[in-house]
This record gives sequence, C-alpha cells and structure tokens, in this order.
Amino acid sequence: MFSGAFTALVTPFRNGEVDVEALEGMVEFQIQNGIHGLVPCGTTGETPAMSEAEDRLVIETVVRVANGRVPIIAGSGSNSTDMAIKYTRMAEDAGADGSLQVAPYYNKPTQEGLYRHFAAIAENTSLPLVLYNIPGRTSVTIEAPTMARLAGVSNIVGVKESTLSMNMASDIRRLCGEEFDIISGDDPVTLPLMSLGGVGVISVSSNVAPAAVSDMVNALLDGDFERGRELHYELLPLFRALFVETNPIPVKTAASLLGLCSDEMRLPMVPMEGENLRYLQETLDACGHLLPTPEEV
Repeated sequence: MFSGAFTALVTPFRNGEVDVEALEGMVEFQIQNGIHGLVPCGTTGETPAMSEAEDRLVIETVVRVANGRVPIIAGSGSNSTDMAIKYTRMAEDAGADGSLQVAPYYNKPTQEGLYRHFAAIAENTSLPLVLYNIPGRTSVTIEAPTMARLAGVSNIVGVKESTLSMNMASDIRRLCGEEFDIISGDDPVTLPLMSLGGVGVISVSSNVAPAAVSDMVNALLDGDFERGRELHYELLPLFRALFVETNPIPVKTAASLLGLCSDEMRLPMVPMEGENLRYLQETLDACGHLLPTPEEV
C-alpha cells in the first residue's frame, strides 16, 4: 500500500510555538523535490514533547498543504493502548492517509501484549496502520512471528523496520508475505533492506535531501541496483552526519543551516555545538551537490 521515500518531518518551532508558515514551506519543498510521502509527528518531529493540540495542528497543516498529492502517514502511537486509539482517531479525523504505530516503549509488553495492543488500535480505526519496530528506543522488539499474526489483521499493512537486522527483515518477508510492506526506518540500511524485498524508507535525511533520497529509492524500486548503490554511497556521509547526535538534533540543525526552518528545539533536545556542529557543517558543504540550492529552499 505504501512504497517509496517518505520523509519523517521535523516540526519547526518559533518562540515556543509550532511555526506553521515554515511547516507549510517544508511540505511544499518536499513535494516539489519528488518525495513520495510524508510522516509528521514521529520521533523526528519531536512529538514526545508536543501536546495533542499541536499534533493535530501539524497533521492538519501537512494534510492541507499536500492536498492529496502524496500520502500522509501520521505518527499516532503511544505506550498506552487507550491513548494510541485516541491519537489515531484524531489523526484520522485530521485527514491522514495512514498511521505509524510505535511499539509500546518503557512498559516492555510481551509478544502477546504487543499483538493485542496493535490489534485493538486496528479495530478502532479505518486507517491503514504501519507498525514501527525500533527496539533501540522502545526496549522491545516486535518479533517476526508476532508481525505475521498482525499481518493477518486487514488494516495492518506494513512495518517501519528499524532493528538494523537483515535477518529480521528476511524473516518478516518470509513470514508476512509479499503484500506486507517492509519500509526501512534507517537511511543507511535502505539499500540492503530493499534488496530483501523492502519497498522504501521513512527517511530522516530527506528532510534536507529529498530529491537525492527519492532518486535512490526510485532506482531501487525499478531494479536498478547499480544506480541505487551509487546514490547510497554518495549519501552515506550525510546519513552518518545526521546521526552524530540523537535524532532529530542534527537534522533540525541541518535544516536550519539550509534555511528551511529555525533550529529551535524543545527540551530535552538541545542545540548542537562544538566539534559535532563543525562536522555537520563540513559534511553539508561536501554533500552540496545532493542538497537544495538557496533558490530551491
């Protein structure tokens, strides 16, 4: 159902508020540069530090500006099943085309608890759901057999796979079948994951390099792995620089340096400084051919 390069959008702030004007410009910039879809209100969007009203404002703004040109998969998960249902209904009401559902963090449910959590959300929405498997942040893994059970739920359509394990990706494809979308959740492993049957990426780097990331994914979807590898290696320094500190600190800093939005963040995220900031700027300079010109921003 969902394939291609999707941007995990940063949320621009100004003076403590969501900067709607900057967000509108970022959405248009993404679409004009060939991105296949947008994912607001994920971790990259600092949604753990945002209110429900702010989440709704961001989703509604992205939906309004996109105006049906690309699908919008809104982050609406929670470690509370009741809250995840509430937020997913809100995202549906705001006009999202799908929902990204992170595995419950901190409370570390069993595999049966994971199954019941996601199944309950699916029962309470008509939106297609993409699971989000990121044990590095949640301390729990949605195991492939559990995912196979969930793939039998009609509106659970895929997974954002962020375990960094190609064994996991292989097991998901083997157990869940070709109709279940496997989407990379980490830019550097998009190439190998798509060689195993993945259908795209939910990308951090495409916040600042949407055309290049989209070109790479288009090549891989077309079976042109030679071109896909070429672009992967061109983008690799950028992929690494954008994770020199905890996401979304580097990518929001990069977006600010390119003039897309301010670098204002919400605690506990803090601005970059020192050697890491110099490294990021040097990488952006070196990857200039992959980034937008000032006229394109």
